[in-house]
Amino acid sequence: MFFLLEVGTEELPADFVDEAIAQWKQIIPNRLEENFLTPDNLEVYGTPRRLALLMSGLPEQQKDRDEVIKGPPAKAAFKDGKPTKAAEGFARKQEVDLKELDIRPTDKGDFVFIEKKIKGRETKEILKELIPSWINSLEGRRFMRWGNGELRFSRPIRWLVALCDQQVLPIEIVNGDSTITSDRLSRGHRILHPDTVSITQASDYVETLRSAYVEVDPKKRQEIIEKDIETIAQQLTGNADLPEDLLTEVVNLIEYPTAVAGKFDPEFLNLPTEVITTVMVKHQRYFAVKKSENELLPNFITIANGDPNKKAIIAQGNERVIRARLADAQFFYTADCDEPLDSYLPELENVTFQKELGTMRDKVDRIMDMAQQIAEQLEISQKEQEEIESTALLCKADLVTQMVYEFPELQGVMGQKYALVSGESQQVAQGIFDHYLPRGANDIMPKTLTGQVVGIADRLDTLISIFGLGMIPTGSGDPFALRRAANAIITVTWEAQLPINLSQLLIQGCQAFMADHSDKESPLEALQTFLIQRIQTLLQDELNIDYDLVNAVLGEADVEYTDRALQNLLDVKDRAEFLQEIRHNGMLDKIYETVNRSARLAAKGDLDYSQLDPSQVVKTELFEKSSEQEFYDSLMTLVSKTTQAQSERNYQLLTEGLLDIVPKVSEFFDGENSVLVMDENLEVRENRLNLLGVLRNHGRVLADFGAIVKS
Repeated sequence: MFFLLEVGTEELPADFVDEAIAQWKQIIPNRLEENFLTPDNLEVYGTPRRLALLMSGLPEQQKDRDEVIKGPPAKAAFKDGKPTKAAEGFARKQEVDLKELDIRPTDKGDFVFIEKKIKGRETKEILKELIPSWINSLEGRRFMRWGNGELRFSRPIRWLVALCDQQVLPIEIVNGDSTITSDRLSRGHRILHPDTVSITQASDYVETLRSAYVEVDPKKRQEIIEKDIETIAQQLTGNADLPEDLLTEVVNLIEYPTAVAGKFDPEFLNLPTEVITTVMVKHQRYFAVKKSENELLPNFITIANGDPNKKAIIAQGNERVIRARLADAQFFYTADCDEPLDSYLPELENVTFQKELGTMRDKVDRIMDMAQQIAEQLEISQKEQEEIESTALLCKADLVTQMVYEFPELQGVMGQKYALVSGESQQVAQGIFDHYLPRGANDIMPKTLTGQVVGIADRLDTLISIFGLGMIPTGSGDPFALRRAANAIITVTWEAQLPINLSQLLIQGCQAFMADHSDKESPLEALQTFLIQRIQTLLQDELNIDYDLVNAVLGEADVEYTDRALQNLLDVKDRAEFLQEIRHNGMLDKIYETVNRSARLAAKGDLDYSQLDPSQVVKTELFEKSSEQEFYDSLMTLVSKTTQAQSERNYQLLTEGLLDIVPKVSEFFDGENSVLVMDENLEVRENRLNLLGVLRNHGRVLADFGAIVKS
């Protein structure tokens, strides 16, 4: 059996079409499976005016099935061998005779069971029950009510098609005084085929709508768009730029795609390329045509949803619009360039960052202070420090230019352009652009030290300031994008290999915040926890490190490990990746048991975690067996390897040292010269616990082995 469901609506937001398709692809198969129905094929389609489901190979009804149903405990169901009210109620509910009750043992004692043969229901009846829930289960932003009903959906629902093969499946959607009843009448293209479309049978759906100038399959629409754009671009002797986000949006804005070429005055090519493409892509949804990687042609391609025979009229209309937009941009650019970039700084005093945190000019001052602290940690040249200072001073100046006011997407981009026009160095100009990077997942990373340092300073100021006001992200709510800011700090540090002490920067930043906001509580502890969580997420989700290995390098409620991770972000990443590597090559298994067993016993002592030199805490004169001396000698050899591993972040040296000590520890525990660690002599016991404690501490330089799950 073929089944078709089409929900017809007013024009849906482009992003909701994709979301709804994805949701239905997950929800509907699950609901069918719960009802013992499995189609041979299931397709979900979407256009701006409809969501559709087409299934083939559905059975006419469920298969008959045997079902075992668990009832009350046997003690409650029978008393003195006679059924109680509990048994009678269970039998009555299941519509069986008391004689059919069966007592069976379970892990929780004896229970009453029955075996029932369930006759399969007709598929049509099940679908009638399920379909309203499929529609109502969809979620999205800004759902709306219409009419006088309480029904909420992305846009008003106008028609409903439900067909089982050739037969209409009666479905009703009630919304206040109005009721939408299913039939076989769909709608064609709003312009090219405004009449209703009668669908004879479900299997004809795609072709019937196609004949009415509606391509219901988004994948097919995208193929048509890409092919037509490529054809036009070749005719223009160029290559079309196809941003993924724009392509996805356009696919869901049209029902019958027609590619249309347009042009603009070549004189506008004097504008920065980013300005032209922003006007095209962000504001007009046009595809730019490039002559080379960094050179545009004075052409564009747009995807129309109208009459293909009126391409010339469509092109003229679009050309008028882009001419006006580019003329505005040219005016803004010329006016902005008439003044040096630093002349805009006073205007930042009129822009509020946050009412309790002052203006954007105040924020710039804080960014400069934080950038200076980072620069001091990096021990860079005086010239580099001056470039960082200039970048920090100018990084937000373009926010008050006319171009960025009109096109906010160009923040940083125009700052870079205007800095060069103002005579700033290439490092400062690039740094202004770079400090916004990365702007999200999969974005490019900042290239310059100026951009890296100022970007980290900017985000740290935001984190400290907003946390200081108590606006900590909860659940999915994160209006200040603090998770993204924290992720950027960490990933930029990793990517650029910056040896910064984030812990110290947080302390200094929180002290400065408290100096200006004495009525607030210090956000330091909350920030430390938050950043550790972000490190954990990035290690697991982005670098694919096993969860237990991440816990091993970050510690579980271990203040020492937390502080160590924030003091050296490069080190925590290196250790996590190294642990994953030695898990894969088997070396971790070879040292795991020895280090972990030693750590468990060492916990019975009181040796400080920082002690790595056995000569400071172990008395050789108390040794009673040769295994103790050999253990001690191996630890002495291990000290230099561990020290070198720490300074060079070369944990292979430490692991090789731990591997060498394994047989000595095995002899100490279980060999012919083994010892009893918990000796009755308290001095001997402490001495042996200290041996194990020193070994544990060497292991802790790499990880908390107690957090690692044995392979």
